[in-house]
Amino acid sequence: MPRSALSALLAIFALIGVAAVVPAHGQDRAAAAEDRQILVMLDLAPPHFRPGGSYAGSYGDARSSTARLRIARKIARKNRLELVDSWPMPLLGVDCFVMQVPAGMSVDAAVERVSLSPRVAWSQPLHQYRARGAAVDRQPDPLFKAQPAASAWRLADLHRVSTGRGVKVAIIDSKVETNHPDLSGQFATRKDFVSRRPTAPELHGTGVAGVIGAKAHNGVGIAGIAPHARLMALRACWQTGKGSSDPTLCNSLSLARALQYAIENGADVINLSLSGPPDLLLQKLIAIALKRRTSVVAAYDPNLPEGGFPASQAGVIAVVDQSLQSRPSRLYGAPGRSVPTTQPGGKWYLVSGNSYAAAHVSGLIALVREEHGDDTSAEAIARSANGRVDACATLLRTSTACD
Repeated sequence: MPRSALSALLAIFALIGVAAVVPAHGQDRAAAAEDRQILVMLDLAPPHFRPGGSYAGSYGDARSSTARLRIARKIARKNRLELVDSWPMPLLGVDCFVMQVPAGMSVDAAVERVSLSPRVAWSQPLHQYRARGAAVDRQPDPLFKAQPAASAWRLADLHRVSTGRGVKVAIIDSKVETNHPDLSGQFATRKDFVSRRPTAPELHGTGVAGVIGAKAHNGVGIAGIAPHARLMALRACWQTGKGSSDPTLCNSLSLARALQYAIENGADVINLSLSGPPDLLLQKLIAIALKRRTSVVAAYDPNLPEGGFPASQAGVIAVVDQSLQSRPSRLYGAPGRSVPTTQPGGKWYLVSGNSYAAAHVSGLIALVREEHGDDTSAEAIARSANGRVDACATLLRTSTACD
C-alpha cells in the first residue's frame, strides 16, 4: 500500500475513535437464573365445532389461551416449579412456557417429571448460545480495500452482477445499531426478543450486520457483501459486558421467538452467527424454515461436538473462517480474520471469528438469490479444493475461471 494511502487511513481511524457499549442492568444475574430454567411445550387443543357456530379453539381464542395458562400453572405447582414466562409458537402448534427449577432439584429431573404430564408435548432445558466472534484492537487499515472479500471474492466485480436487491436477510443476533452511518436505511424491520426496555446497540450484532449489508458507494466505511438486501435486525442475544472479550449470549426461547418471526415474515436468508447444544425447539423451527426454502447459515464451533448447533443440523450451511487449517469437508470456508466492519457509536473496528465468516456466506446467498432465485442449498455454493468458498463461481454458475 502507498504510504500516502496508509497515512490517510490512519487519520480516518484517529477520527473514528472508540465506542463503548453499556450492557443492560442485571444481565449477569439473569444469565445465572436461566441456567436453572426449562421450557415446557403444551399441545394446542384441536379446533372443535360449536353447534350453531363456527370452528373454535383457534390460537387467537382468549378462552383457550387462558385455559392453557391454567394448565401450565397447575403443572408448575405440582412439580414445585415457578412459572416465569410464556410465548405462543403457532408454527409448531404449542404454547411455550418458561419454568424456574428450585434449588435442590436438578434441571434434568425437572424436565423428566414435567414430561409425564399428558398435555406436555415435550420439555427441555433453556439452552444458552454464544456468538462466535469478537472485536479486536483497532488497526490503521483501509476500509473497503482492507475487506478480505474485496480481493479474495472480487467484491466490486460481484456487485456488477448482483447486490442482493429485494432479498430479505434475517440477522438473529445482539442489538444492531441500525442508525449507523453505514447501516441506516438498510433495515426492513427491527425487533427485540430479549427485553421490552430500550437498550444500547451491541458489538456482535452490529458487526455481523455490517459484513452482510453495509451501504456501498456512500463515501464512508465499508461495503457489505449484499448492500441492497433488506435486513431484519432481530435481537435474540445480549452482550454481557463492556469489552469485546465479554461473551454475547442467547437462549432457546429468545432464539425461537426470533426464528418464528423471521419465518412468518418471509426471510429468504437467516444468519445465525452462534453455536451451542442441540435443541429440539430450535431444530423444529429451523426444519420449517428449510422446508420453506429459506437458507439458514450458521457459525461452526470447533470446540463443540459436531461443530455445535445449529451448524450440525442437516440442511444448515455451516461456515468456518477459511484460515482454519484442519476442518471437516462439509464446512464452507469464508473470510473471518481481520475483517473491518461496523460497530456501535458510528465506528468501524477489525473483527475476527467464524461469526463473520458466516455473515459473508449469508451475504453471498443474498446475491445468488437476486440473480438465480431460491436455488441456494449448500450444494449450490462452489468451493475450491481446500474448501474455501468460490464466490465468483457461485454467483456466475461457472466451472471455468471467472476471468
